[in-house]
Order: sequence, then C-alpha cells, then structure tokens
Amino acid sequence: MSQWAGIDEFVAVAQAGSFSRAAKRLARSTSQVSRDIAQLEGRLNLRLFYRTTRKVSLTDAGQNFLERCRKLIEERDDAIASVNAEEDDLRGHLRMTCALAYGERFIAPLVNSFLTAHPKLSVDLELTDQVLDLVSEGVDLAIRTGRLKNSALVATRLASRRRYLCASPAYLAAAGVPISLDDLNSHVCIRGSSDTWLFNKDSKPYLFRPNGRLRCNSGAAVLIAGLQGLGLCRLSDFYVEEHIRNGELTSLLDQHRPKDETVWAVYPHRRHVPPKVRLMLEHLQAFL
Repeated sequence: MSQWAGIDEFVAVAQAGSFSRAAKRLARSTSQVSRDIAQLEGRLNLRLFYRTTRKVSLTDAGQNFLERCRKLIEERDDAIASVNAEEDDLRGHLRMTCALAYGERFIAPLVNSFLTAHPKLSVDLELTDQVLDLVSEGVDLAIRTGRLKNSALVATRLASRRRYLCASPAYLAAAGVPISLDDLNSHVCIRGSSDTWLFNKDSKPYLFRPNGRLRCNSGAAVLIAGLQGLGLCRLSDFYVEEHIRNGELTSLLDQHRPKDETVWAVYPHRRHVPPKVRLMLEHLQAFL
C-alpha cells in the first residue's frame, strides 16, 4: 500500500469537518473515505479523529499530523503544477464560485469561452450568494465584491461595481424627487437582499434602513418593480445603467453615492498558483 494512501482523505475530512462533505469534495463514497482513514490510523497506530454521530473533530495527534500533511500535499501539488505548466494543453478540474446575479451576467459567459479555448479542462461553477469556505469546500477560485474578511486568501482585483439609487419618472412625478438623504424616510423603497443601503455623507459612510411594501432577494425582480413605479430601488450598475441612459429610470442622490465596490478573485494561498487558476485569472482580467 502506498504511504500516501489516506493522506488526501484525512486532510479533506479535517478541513470539511465531516466524512460526507469530504467524500463529496473528493468525488468518492463516504464509506471508502472512512475505510482509507481507518487504514491510515492503523498504519500510524494513532487515533486521528474523535467521531460521534454528530461531529468529527481532530485529536491532538491528528492536529499535529494535519499541519505536516498540508505541507506535503501543497508541495506535491506544486510539483505537479510546475510540470503541467510546461504543457500546452490545460487539463484537470477547476471549482469556482460567484454571487448569482454577477455570475450569470459576467462570469458564466467568460467561463464558457475559457472552456472553448481549453477543451481538456472541466469547470464546476457554483453560483450562490452564500460565502463559501474555499478550503473546506475545495473551491479553487471565488469571485467576490466589496471588503474581504479573510486575510488568509490571496486576492486579485478584477473590476469594480457601482451602485445606483434610482426610480422611474412616473414614481417621482407622484412622490416627488428626494434631494437629501433625510428625504428617503418619506419614500417607498423596494428592498433587496440587504437590510441597509450604504451612502456617503460628509465623507463618511451613512447607512439607511429602507422601508417599503416589497422585499425580494432577486435584483432582476427589484429592477422590474422599480421600472413599474413601485418605489425607489438601489441596484448595481449592470442592472440599471442602460435604463438610466434611455430615461426609464432616474439616478438619484449621486452626490451621496459611495465608492465603487471592487470585484475580487480570491483563492487559497499557495506558493505556486496552479496553471488552471492562473490562466482563468488572466482570462477574467482581460475581459472584465
């Protein structure tokens, strides 16, 4: 039996905190992952995990072993990646994640063109507004906006995103045009997934809590409601700029618009970035 047997499975379970999630990440059965780790524990004559029906946690020996295994896997993968980088044909599997609306509008078409250029590569693109843990979920590359919270990840700037407060001319004719942030309290607001709207007041962040009869976590649905005159809406540039240009929506309180949000590509820290990640990054940067 190879001395490597069970190492990948052990690290996957430790990172995911679950045999079933680790098995899904490795595209293997839970029973096989469990057997491989049991055999590894037998070879080491060590117990690596505490197992209950609800939780899997590392023993002290398992924690110490994990740090060494992470380094081994990273060095192994770096060695393989450096060899593959010399090949003309990009191959393997790339896992990506991005927010739903931005992913549908921008990222998915660019992934499609990247796959066309690299027919031996496969991509799993998960569009979700949940922030996934890249390490535990086995994600190679994530597209995120705004301020990044995890300093352990490597971040590369891709683009920027601007948010607009706007309304239809019909709504403004009936309700009046807000000329200050205080005026927002007397207006009907179409709420999206966020409970607050960020503005800039006296060079400082200003948070406004919108109120209204409609709340929807779909930006496309909020846009339709805004076009139909149901109230003020606050949406990203790719939703509204065309409608502002053709007069279907009016941009409001531009003097209080916050700074544009940065669109980031983030990935787990590695000394050697895998070619599939590096080339996808270059592809996204070129077109975004």
